[in-house]
Amino acid sequence: MSPSANPEAAAPTPSQESAPPNQATTATFEEPQPPPDIRISEGAFKQIRDESLVLLSQGISHRIERSEEGPFQIFVEPDKRRTAQFQIRLYHYENPPRSEPPALPLKFSFQPLWVLLIPIVCTLLDFSDAFIQMHNAGIADASKILRGEWWRTITAMTLHGDARHLAGNLVSGYLALSLLHYRISLAKLVPFLAVGAAVANFFVALTVQTNFRSLGFSGFVFAVIGCLAVIEFRLMPRETHGMLRRFAPLCGAASLAVFLGLGENADILGHLYGFIAGIFCGFIPKKKTLRWGAPTAMTDIFWVIAYYALFVIGWTLAI
Repeated sequence: MSPSANPEAAAPTPSQESAPPNQATTATFEEPQPPPDIRISEGAFKQIRDESLVLLSQGISHRIERSEEGPFQIFVEPDKRRTAQFQIRLYHYENPPRSEPPALPLKFSFQPLWVLLIPIVCTLLDFSDAFIQMHNAGIADASKILRGEWWRTITAMTLHGDARHLAGNLVSGYLALSLLHYRISLAKLVPFLAVGAAVANFFVALTVQTNFRSLGFSGFVFAVIGCLAVIEFRLMPRETHGMLRRFAPLCGAASLAVFLGLGENADILGHLYGFIAGIFCGFIPKKKTLRWGAPTAMTDIFWVIAYYALFVIGWTLAI
């Protein structure tokens, strides 16, 4: 008698019923995911660019992303976080950020008045007819300047055609000198600007070489504008704005000079040469003096005297 089969043992399990024939059952295991990268820095493009170069120089792998809010960010692997942060802190300690020069304030100042006193006094004396030959003796006549009367390049700056001409030069001169005063003491630059404006008048005569006559303080004013543009150009950090951004003060000053210098009966050459002379004057003071200022010294009094002496000599030779 053969033994009977157990029906429960012979019955297939549900898993065996569902498994397709000739296919082995395998177990799946999920591999552990690496921890996410850690953000170690956030800031503007220049900051992140410099910090990225620091990490690259130390062989620290990283990636740069831009957040939804706008700033750029640096991410590193968790095990490199401490080393990367140390290198970035060390870089900023050895290379502290440079502060940009403060914006020029706009407020009333008495400093430009001693500079403008010369054209005011001389023009009023000319208008009052106190000296009958003053106008003809001081005006810039190109033919006479080329014949040796060089003092006319100085005296012509102190004369004006009418009250409107005088008022326009005084207002524009006051504004330009006020802005220059907040960067450097006027006494340290005004004598050079006056000489530069006189040289500009000479080049006008040399260029025209005809019976060309001109007068007015505008050449000096344009020299101040050119000087101020160069000073702002020198103070603007190159690493912050790039070379193109640094030329903005020069371009703005040139545009202003064109706008102011193309009026009716304007001495265009005098304005142009005065502006160029001011550009050269802008390189006279040291950069650290412009950035941090300079205390008032006895030499400042000497430069004030030199400024007035220039016009005294000019009018002494003219009259």
